[in-house]
Amino acid sequence: MTDDHAAQPLLHYSASPVTFSQRWSGLRRRAQHYLASTQKHYLILLLVGVDVIAILAEILISLVACETGTKNRPWVDPALEASKIVGLVISSLFLVELLASLWAFGWELFSSWFHCFDTFVILVSFVIDVLAHGVLEDIASLVVMLRLWRVVKIVEEMSVGAEERMEELEAQVEKLERENAALGQQLRALEAGEV
Repeated sequence: MTDDHAAQPLLHYSASPVTFSQRWSGLRRRAQHYLASTQKHYLILLLVGVDVIAILAEILISLVACETGTKNRPWVDPALEASKIVGLVISSLFLVELLASLWAFGWELFSSWFHCFDTFVILVSFVIDVLAHGVLEDIASLVVMLRLWRVVKIVEEMSVGAEERMEELEAQVEKLERENAALGQQLRALEAGEV
């Protein structure tokens, strides 16, 4: 008894292998899609909200501890340190998002003044979170409130996206109206020819 499977040659797929360049382009397209997505905008809004809460908590804890004379209580320093760590983590996440956007969209990212200002806010906030200490840190925390700018940026991006979608829909409506008018003329011509 012969082994039919061993006698047959192996089948090779004729599909061409995916090149590194094609994979890289595919990754960039996926990154562009995600970075422009509504999910990413909601994530940014959540991070901005958490960051603002951490900054306000730090200010409030400092004020309460100063006013009530409880600066030396065991809970004050860990609470202040935790809010600083949250701020640094969020600054780092925004920096990673900026680098990912720069990789995905290239230098075209800076063709919009919104993105330029947003980049400035991210970089300044990160530097402040990393370098500022003491009184300078307390003053700098007010500058970090510029992160609220991201909310304005996201709203602007969403409105631009809605405007682009509206333009597409208006173009489709115009096309359908032209087609409808042409079909109406053809129908009238057919009806006139039959009568």
